[in-house]
Amino acid sequence: MCGISGIVHSENIGRNLFNSIRNLEYRGYDSCGMAMLQQGELDLRKNVGGIDEVNAIEKLDQMQGSIGIAHTRWATHGGVTQENAHPHLSPDRKFVIVHNGIISNYQELRERLLSQGVVFESLTDTEVFVNLLEESYSKYNDLEKAFLAALGEIKGSFSIVMLSSHDPDHLYCVKKESPLLLGLGEGCNYVGSDLNAFLEYTRKAIVLDDGEYVVLGRNEYQIRKVENGELVEKKVLHIDWDVETSKKGGYSHYMLKEIFDEPQTVRQALKIPREQISGFAEMLTDATHAYLMGVGTTYYVANISQYFFSTLANQYYPALSSDEFSVVRIESGDMVLALSQSGETYDTKTSLEYAKTHGAKTAAVVNVMGSAISMMVDQVIMQGSGPEICVVSTKAALAQTFIMLRVALELGLMRKQITQKDYQTHQQDLESFPQMVEQILNEQSGFVRNIARATSHVEHWLFLGCGVYYPVAMESALKMKEITYQHAEGMPAGFLKHGTLSMVEPALHTLFFVPLPEQKVLHDRTLNAMEQVKTRGGTVIAIMFQGDERTLAVTNQAIQLPQMSSLCAPLAQMIMAQMFAYYAALDLGRNIDKPRNLAKSVTVG
Repeated sequence: MCGISGIVHSENIGRNLFNSIRNLEYRGYDSCGMAMLQQGELDLRKNVGGIDEVNAIEKLDQMQGSIGIAHTRWATHGGVTQENAHPHLSPDRKFVIVHNGIISNYQELRERLLSQGVVFESLTDTEVFVNLLEESYSKYNDLEKAFLAALGEIKGSFSIVMLSSHDPDHLYCVKKESPLLLGLGEGCNYVGSDLNAFLEYTRKAIVLDDGEYVVLGRNEYQIRKVENGELVEKKVLHIDWDVETSKKGGYSHYMLKEIFDEPQTVRQALKIPREQISGFAEMLTDATHAYLMGVGTTYYVANISQYFFSTLANQYYPALSSDEFSVVRIESGDMVLALSQSGETYDTKTSLEYAKTHGAKTAAVVNVMGSAISMMVDQVIMQGSGPEICVVSTKAALAQTFIMLRVALELGLMRKQITQKDYQTHQQDLESFPQMVEQILNEQSGFVRNIARATSHVEHWLFLGCGVYYPVAMESALKMKEITYQHAEGMPAGFLKHGTLSMVEPALHTLFFVPLPEQKVLHDRTLNAMEQVKTRGGTVIAIMFQGDERTLAVTNQAIQLPQMSSLCAPLAQMIMAQMFAYYAALDLGRNIDKPRNLAKSVTVG
């Protein structure tokens, strides 16, 4: 995780560089800093806290210079201190770097440097590299050779950007298993750990591959392979994301804006060509065994998808958490379908590499163009949700769920488990869903806010559902935990009577995800569990559908949604739970867009 930015320009870049890391703050926000070259001297300023907090102390946006680097951090090696914040400066003040990832052999390198009398100011693995740069330059007196020599000594996964007073016109950048992209402007160039670093300034980008390094000037760049220095020609991509989608647009938080973006997010998912959807379905059909994989929210999306495939295509594909995937025995002919919003998730990347090594075909749904996962799989669907700035995923998770529903429908038709007529009916339901989402967001937000305010003090929650509503309950409980810091546990509604009923008392609140009454078996099972809680004095809140009087009779409070298709119903309830968590966190005064201890994309193990 963490955010890297760098700019080479002919004009002063202080304000632009500051805006760049502010746009990356969702990647890490425990400390930040900037380094710029001014009149041959490196000016370094950094501190702990969010971007605006640090700026108030260090005046980052007032720094002067036409070349600079910046970083916003989520701590891995070394605690949250000013010394551990990036950028890191060499003892001779001639080199400064920012770094994402892990230098796995930093401890042995640190011990060698300590034995040579080097004094370290931080506990980071990053500071080892900047000391190696100073050492290498003393040998070669050539900056590019020194950069490559220092790279030759480190192991791990990393992206690094270096600025040196020895070359006041260029940044030196390298990528290995941690994202890094170039942005190309007019008389200026950019580098960043994702598109938001420079999307405000240019739409032209180049995605670096592993093992490539760049010497980046304001009017030119050279990309070479680290191993042999060979020049690499790269395709320049045009980014079609709307810059405004990464701005709050008048909303109090990015999370709320991104929830209200969901109708358009679904419309974008509907625009994904059918041949891409059917390509995934064909891969699943051809596979000896197939697995769905994600971690965190995407693991719950995989679990929801498991029910879609079972219901619509009569196929069971196990959903596994990426961090536990290595226990699966993978063979040639198998297939792994991965979900990752960032496309850089460490556990998911590692598990895909494991699957590929054992001969499996791979596919992925991701949101970030040029991300590592998008480039390593056999087939990829780019979901096109646009930037998601809030650390917790709302619109991107919904889009992935919707895309997997489309794949399940396609597979059901392919396997003749649904008729062409049924397929068309389901397609019409999906096409009408964005308008339905708009309706429920506009009509229900006030009701949701009132219930959230009335219950925000509750410290213990059970989120319960049956069938596909069970993983919806788990994902919704995760949202509640992430941004309210209250305990919320998702489980199957039928699980209650097998031990959990012992916890039920008036102080314990339950949130039930109630199916449509026409889903009679699931509806009856859910209602039975609700009655068990109510009988024992528990508080029952339901997300349900209008006209369901049986359910209404056993609830203390209810969010009532309009009637809709059974395919879309779980997705609509997931949106309401996102909003419920948001308003509860708002009432509690939490840092909603940047919850404590979390960062947007987990790119380290």
